[in-house]
Amino acid sequence: MRTALRFVLLLTVAAVATAPASAAEGEELDAVHHTADGYYLDFSPIGKVELPRIFLTRRADGSLAFDVFGSSTAAVASGRYGIETHLEGGHGEGTGHQAEAEADTEGAGLVDGDLDPEELQEANAEEILGEAVEAEAPYDAHLVATEGSILIDLSISRHLVFIFIAIGVLFLLFVPMANKYKRGVGRTSAPKGRLQNVLETLVIYVRDEIARPNLGAKTDKYLPYLLTVFFFILIANLLGLVPFGATATANITVTAVLALFTFVITQFAGTKDYWMHILWPPGIPVFLKPILIPIEILGLFTKPFALAVRLFANMVAGHLVILNLIGLIFIVGGMSAAAGYGTSIPALGLTLFVYALELLVAFIQAYVFTILSALFIGMATAEHEHDHDHSEDHGFTAHDVAVSQSNGYQEVHKEHERTVGTEAVMAFSAPSA
Repeated sequence: MRTALRFVLLLTVAAVATAPASAAEGEELDAVHHTADGYYLDFSPIGKVELPRIFLTRRADGSLAFDVFGSSTAAVASGRYGIETHLEGGHGEGTGHQAEAEADTEGAGLVDGDLDPEELQEANAEEILGEAVEAEAPYDAHLVATEGSILIDLSISRHLVFIFIAIGVLFLLFVPMANKYKRGVGRTSAPKGRLQNVLETLVIYVRDEIARPNLGAKTDKYLPYLLTVFFFILIANLLGLVPFGATATANITVTAVLALFTFVITQFAGTKDYWMHILWPPGIPVFLKPILIPIEILGLFTKPFALAVRLFANMVAGHLVILNLIGLIFIVGGMSAAAGYGTSIPALGLTLFVYALELLVAFIQAYVFTILSALFIGMATAEHEHDHDHSEDHGFTAHDVAVSQSNGYQEVHKEHERTVGTEAVMAFSAPSA
């Protein structure tokens, strides 16, 4: 009961702290903008820290240049880069507010004795665009070269910073753990310390529940990659839940690169039998193969595409829900202070619930990406037999015996003989512990 009262009190204090601010400031909360990447670290309401901008450009004379600036503001102040605009005739310094400028100049209807209407309209448009340029921060805008063009933008973004942080956390966690194993702690003796016990539990889980069921004898070959992917995604997901943090896995570029790693490893791991199933599927009538072969080739690319989109979409969706629930307080509070106070308590309660759900999703998405990667690699490395009668009995396999013994079954059943019914009967007939 006391815990519940404390929880309600906490929500009330948070509501009182947030609702008046939202009603007074009347700011709009752009959830998509907060989840997107950017060239700054956001510590609002304290402030923002701009990140370095690095460009490889081609000058107007055709020469190449490598420009490095400490921030987007410094790049614009140099005069070599400006904020992108969509004015007729090309890009230049300004912002994409041409429509608003044209609407304002058309609605003005001003006539000056010294300027004709067209010149007056152009002057008003330039003035409005100039004010928009001053209002828009360079770190929130897309920069273009004022002379020449940008070939490659190598700038450090917010998500890239948190990728480096995730890599640093990986080193901090596993280098000490590896040193302990070298000394025999965890190999010749029991693991020591909570950290080693927790990490070893996760490592063993990935090895025994994800890698071995899909890779079998080739587990040790691909386990380092699967462990790296699992812990990197997990840490990146958790960093996005930290205050002032950013979720690198909410960037489609990051998830696409991770999926590309799985794709490349899968294709290089593919056996002759794997490629035969793709390029000339066995046991299929010849007239159907021209239809199936393109589908199999397309399947090579849809698998990593699904990996990338699944991780990206799930991480973005959770953050959008949290930010929109918070934004609801600002929206309602802007209309009425009393309504803002009333909305803040249930909105914050739902936010905490979704936040806890996001913590679970962080682990689930790391697990899903890893197990699907192991599945795809395992399918590529599997050997299939096509020259014998599949109905022929070859006896019990090691897998059949191991599974049956681990479940306490007295009788060994083959994998293909098991159905939902037989599994239920075997479970009831198994000796009780």
